[in-house]
Amino acid sequence: MAVQSLRGQTPSVEHSRPSSKLHVPITSLPTTSLGPLACPRLFLGLWQLSSPNWGSAPEHRINEALSESALRGFTAFDMADHYGDAEVIFGNFRSNVAVSQRVTSATKWCVFKPMVVTRQAVEAAVEERLARLRLQAASVDLLQFHWQNYDDKGYLDALHHLLALRDEGKIRAIGLCNFDTEHLIEVCEALPPGSIVSNQVQFSLIDTRPLHGMCAACVKHGVKLLTYGTLCGGLLADHYLGASQPSPYASDFTPSLRKYLDMVNVWGTWDHFQLLLRTLHDIAQRHGHSVSIANVATRWVLEQDAVGAVIIGARLGVSSNLTDNSRVFQWDMTEQDKADISAVVTPEKQHRMLEFLGDCGAEYR
Repeated sequence: MAVQSLRGQTPSVEHSRPSSKLHVPITSLPTTSLGPLACPRLFLGLWQLSSPNWGSAPEHRINEALSESALRGFTAFDMADHYGDAEVIFGNFRSNVAVSQRVTSATKWCVFKPMVVTRQAVEAAVEERLARLRLQAASVDLLQFHWQNYDDKGYLDALHHLLALRDEGKIRAIGLCNFDTEHLIEVCEALPPGSIVSNQVQFSLIDTRPLHGMCAACVKHGVKLLTYGTLCGGLLADHYLGASQPSPYASDFTPSLRKYLDMVNVWGTWDHFQLLLRTLHDIAQRHGHSVSIANVATRWVLEQDAVGAVIIGARLGVSSNLTDNSRVFQWDMTEQDKADISAVVTPEKQHRMLEFLGDCGAEYR
């Protein structure tokens, strides 16, 4: 799915009527359809709210950052039942945003331990999401479902209950999270067509495993990929171009950076990674000095079949990359750009990740 060209276009801005609620003029980003939802092709991820290891900020600064994000067109936010207070913080923010300027919550119900699947248990999990998001009288926009143990086929029963709750209006759309290709196909074939709108998996220039089966399966079944780890926790950035390999024990190294440095070390050497950064930098320079390495890395993933949106981690109230991220759509990736990237992201490196980690999501099981 190619990203439409936005060069030479003026972003649209929506102004709302006065209200007692907070009104945010929204600049539009390109969108993707997730069932009934029209969402920007860049989500902001709230995993960073699960721990102070990414830095912390008072809630009023977090709310200011959420408002600024919506102002810039970043109106879809990814969170989960185990991301600390992310659902609660977002729910408090959303309750002050006018319905006419709708923001989208993509949260998760993650089943890590064995459970007895009943209608009551599944509904309780959904009701908890609604309560934390302050949506008791509404519905969860996108509920993404993770099931840890594939040997326990209870996930199929759970999904049937989720479909019933969707039909009753408590969920607008259902997605999966970290389902591998085999089990995504199983789910899509077991449920009515169109039941599953998305699957969230890791996908980047370093981790291209979705290209080896997942993307094709998603295209066949009408599922969009929501990708995380696309910037490798911040390693795929100008900051690391020409830098020595960082120590994972450095005081300013976040959990994300530690995780994705391990991924880089599986993919290749630090010298190989520097070659990739130089290639991305050269591509960025062709398209203007404001284009960054992160823009090129993000755009490459967005160009892949079945990718609906990229999730970019947000350190709300601590730092902001909204201006840089918005440039993803201000240029067009050429065939030469793609060829230059392919010369570095070789089949050998791609298969090394697949052999070492297994299929998408397998690294968490």
